[in-house]
Amino acid sequence: MNVLDYMEILKEEEEWEFLPNDQILNWFYYPNNLANQNHLKEWTTAQYGIKPAESIFPVIVYAPSYQASSIENFALCEYLASHGYVVISSPSRGTENRFFEGDTPKDLETQARDIEFLIKEVQKLPYAETDHMATMGFSFGGLSNVLSQMRNENIMAIVSLDGSIKYQYDTLKKSPFFNVDKVNVPFIHMAQKNIPEQVLAEDKIDPELNTKFEFYDSLTNSKAYQLKFHNMTHSYFSTLGVLFQSRDKRQDKSDLEIMESYRLVSQYALNFLDAFLKNDPKALKFLNNDPSQNGIAKDVLDYQTKEPKEKGFGFNDFNELAAEQNYGNLNALYESLLKEHPILELPEGKLNNLGLQFVFNPKTSAYGINVFLLATALYPNSSNLYDSLAEAYLFLGEKDKAVTSFKKSLDLNPQNQNAIDRLEQLRK
Repeated sequence: MNVLDYMEILKEEEEWEFLPNDQILNWFYYPNNLANQNHLKEWTTAQYGIKPAESIFPVIVYAPSYQASSIENFALCEYLASHGYVVISSPSRGTENRFFEGDTPKDLETQARDIEFLIKEVQKLPYAETDHMATMGFSFGGLSNVLSQMRNENIMAIVSLDGSIKYQYDTLKKSPFFNVDKVNVPFIHMAQKNIPEQVLAEDKIDPELNTKFEFYDSLTNSKAYQLKFHNMTHSYFSTLGVLFQSRDKRQDKSDLEIMESYRLVSQYALNFLDAFLKNDPKALKFLNNDPSQNGIAKDVLDYQTKEPKEKGFGFNDFNELAAEQNYGNLNALYESLLKEHPILELPEGKLNNLGLQFVFNPKTSAYGINVFLLATALYPNSSNLYDSLAEAYLFLGEKDKAVTSFKKSLDLNPQNQNAIDRLEQLRK
């Protein structure tokens, strides 16, 4: 296939089906010059109509940039497909028509739903291994794919190609689904070089774009990587940008340097996906190496990574172990766990809610009593817990124990109207 074959897909997306190929650059949003005309004739290593191999393969859902075509990164997508991935994408379109409103929360939600539509569509393919799935996005698509992961647990990794997750984090914060704690999968962000001061001033760009990355700094539950490519500006994280974008003489490097860095972007994306979707130890080693260990010159990219914050043993872990022993001997379980995890905390409110969930189901009432007995032992001054324990005994018909617990609750809080009313009822 040559590049013009991919442009045929673009023509369909843009409703240019009848546009002659020799006119396409006049309509396209990159300049119609001799260099770009020559790029249209370049051949790729992809072949049209090849049938998938007989197996199942992990899935990558690609999210294009702002109002962009599904084929904007065709070289990278074909590269990943040739290494054993199902890659699926759709063009960026607005909510009511083909146009976005302007990087708004509405645009973000629209593209996130496009990603979720593709997730459902790819499940129809018999060769798609949909329990091993990643999202990959360029520019605005790199914002939408994070939102999609926040509300889709089957997304196992995120690739950000100079994604707007760095530049427009405030837009994501406005989403009702925003919760950075839910980003608990591996994340890699590959970014453009620092924008020169001349360009910042002339183009009226906020200098903080060079240094501020609030989303990355906020990640606590994700293994995260951040790479900054010194020979890349924003447009060159897509195939179409590499081929057709006019070079900015104020800051762009040579075509050779740009192409080499785009190759490295593709290589890092592949190793990241192999490491976390295919559990490939060699890929993980490549990813965790200092770039110099991978034969990359120091002036090509900066690299940093961070580990997820270690999770302490908490209430949910305790609850799982308690369930395994049918909520018996809870005091002994707690004491044994406290020796292993000295900072273990079982919040009063969570114990109270758990006990109430059990008590009013006749099949699990005994579980609830045991939870409340542990809770009152840990929080002996809690009027609320004794009140709940009393209600549990009352539900089981154990009036004497209910009276004792209501009285204890009233001693701790003489204003507990529920205990006053219940004791009055029980005296009749």
